[in-house]
Amino acid sequence: MNTYKHSVSLDESKCQGCTTCLKRCPTEAIRIREGRAVISSVRCIDCGECIRVCPHKAKKAIHDALECLGAYKYTVALPAPSLYGQFDNLDNIGYILEGLRKIGFDDVFEVAKAAELVSAYTRLYLNQPDIPKPVINSACPVITRMISMNYPCLCDHVMPILPPVDIAATLAREKALREHPELTSADVGIFFISPCPAKASYVKNGFAGDKNNIDHVLSVRDVYFRLIDVMKNLDEPELATESGLVGIGWASTGGESAAIFNERYLAADGIENCIRVLDQIDNEDIPNLDYVELNACSGGCVGGAMTVANPYIAQARLQNLKRYLPVSPNRPSDETVPEEVKTDAALAYNPNALLSEDRGQAMRMMQDIEEICCELPGIDCGSCGAPTCTAFAEDIIKGETTMDECTVIMRELFHRYLREHEEKAIAEGLKPLIHKEKKESE
Repeated sequence: MNTYKHSVSLDESKCQGCTTCLKRCPTEAIRIREGRAVISSVRCIDCGECIRVCPHKAKKAIHDALECLGAYKYTVALPAPSLYGQFDNLDNIGYILEGLRKIGFDDVFEVAKAAELVSAYTRLYLNQPDIPKPVINSACPVITRMISMNYPCLCDHVMPILPPVDIAATLAREKALREHPELTSADVGIFFISPCPAKASYVKNGFAGDKNNIDHVLSVRDVYFRLIDVMKNLDEPELATESGLVGIGWASTGGESAAIFNERYLAADGIENCIRVLDQIDNEDIPNLDYVELNACSGGCVGGAMTVANPYIAQARLQNLKRYLPVSPNRPSDETVPEEVKTDAALAYNPNALLSEDRGQAMRMMQDIEEICCELPGIDCGSCGAPTCTAFAEDIIKGETTMDECTVIMRELFHRYLREHEEKAIAEGLKPLIHKEKKESE
C-alpha cells in the first residue's frame, strides 16, 4: 500500500483538462479522466513541473503556513540560499536575516552554512577508495526519488551523506538548546524555508529517519512577501551572514560541483536534461566522471516552483551577493566524514508502477501492451487522456480505460460506418458528412 505523502496537489475546480500538464510530466504521472487531471500518487515525484506549466493554476504546492510559529516557545528559521536571490538591489544578506526575526522567528540558521560542511564532506567521500562512481548528489529529492523508482543500478551511486537542510536543522536545534537550557526539544520549532514542493515531501516522509529535526516547511514565496514589507523599514542590520560564496553557490546549478575542487564533474538542471544524463550513466555511455550534480529545477534551486523570481535573474543576483564574501568560512573540525551526517541506509530500489507482482503475469501483460500498441496510431496526441500511446495501452491492460477513448481510432470507425451505411446515413440527414468523406478518400 502506497503511503507516500505528496506536496503537489490538484484544485479540480480550476482544472480544464487541457493536457498541458499531461504532456510535460516527466514520469507520466498524470492522466485526464472525465475532463479533469488525475495525479498518480505512485508515479509522482513532486518535481513541480505541472505547477509551472498549468495555464489555469490548477496545480499547487502544499506547505505549512507562518501561523505555525505560535505552536512553539522558540522558533528557528532555516532559509535556503535560494531565498537570497529573490530580492532586487540587495547588497547585504543581513537584511534578510534581520527581517526573518522581525516576522516572528527567534533565531536564524542559514542552510548555506551546512552546505559548506557538506561540500567538505563530499571532498572527503570522493577520496575514499572503492566507491561507485560517478557519485550522484543527494541534495535534490526529485532526483533521488527518480533514481529509486527507475534506476536500480544507480542507487548505490547516490552520495550517502545527508542534504544540507538536515544537517542545518540538527545544528540549529542543538544551538537553541545549548543557548536556552530552560527549553526542551519539543519547545523548539525548526522551520525550513523551501524553494520547492519536493523538499516539503522529503520532510513529510521522514527520509532522514531519526536525524530529521525539521518541524515545518514554509515556501520561499510566502516568506518573500512577508519580508519585502518588513525589509523596507530596516536600518543597518545587526545580523550578518555567516556563509561564504561556496554555501550560497548551492542555490544555482554548478555551485555544488564547483565546491568539490574536482574538474571531473558534470552539472545539469531541468528534469528532462537530468533524465537524459541518468539514462547515459545507466547505459555506461558517459565520460569518466567522479561527480554528477543533478537539479530537477531549471537553474537549480532558484528555479523551484515555490519561488518568486525568474531563476536566471536570481542567479545573477546571487553572483552579485557573492562578490564580497569569503570562500567557505564553515569547515569541519576533522578530516573524516562523521557518522551523524551519513544516511541511515543506502537508497533502496522501489519501482513505481509494477504491472504485476507475478513476473509471468507481468510478462504476459507486457506482450498484450505491445499488441495493443500495434493497433494504435502512435502519434502520442494525448486526446485519450494518456501522455503516449504506450501509456494508453498500459492503462487499457490495467483496466483503467478502454480502446474507444482513442479519438483517432473512433474517427476511423465513424467514417467506416458512414461508408458502409451510406443509404441509411442519407436518410438520417448525414449526407454532408458522406460527401466530405468521399472527398477525403479521393
